[in-house]
Amino acid sequence: MFSAVMSAPFGKVGIRIAQGEVREIVYLPQETPVLAPDTPLAQQAVAQIERYLHQPSAAFALPLAGLGSAFQRRVWQAISGIAPGQVLTYGQLAQQVGSVPRAVGQACGSNLFPLVIPCHRVVAANGIGGFAHHAGDDFFRQVKRWLLAHEGVLRYAA
Repeated sequence: MFSAVMSAPFGKVGIRIAQGEVREIVYLPQETPVLAPDTPLAQQAVAQIERYLHQPSAAFALPLAGLGSAFQRRVWQAISGIAPGQVLTYGQLAQQVGSVPRAVGQACGSNLFPLVIPCHRVVAANGIGGFAHHAGDDFFRQVKRWLLAHEGVLRYAA
């Protein structure tokens, strides 16, 4: 199922590789067993994620599968332009891509490449917002809080 599962301060990160591309990155609970990378690309993905976990300004350079709708890819490209330590609201991002906040939120939640496409940097106008289509799931909200605090955005850390 996964090409690698690595430890992270907030739990585990699962990485799926197929046909020489990263197909998906998934946040997993702490009790998920670690799985050593089974391909050179999985090793590269683990190394780049580890670098980010130590240095939030680290950039990613991974071949991502061309998944998602044209609209989702447009939103994901805009998200990729948000610098570490910065956030945009769903409304601000919607203005950038010529859409509405709810549609942008849906595209954020459908992001198959979290960390590489940093959807955690998109927040609600009045708070942290949801994460990965898990608006009420405390595990995912805690991951989002950790990532934002890691990047120095402390107002969402509590």
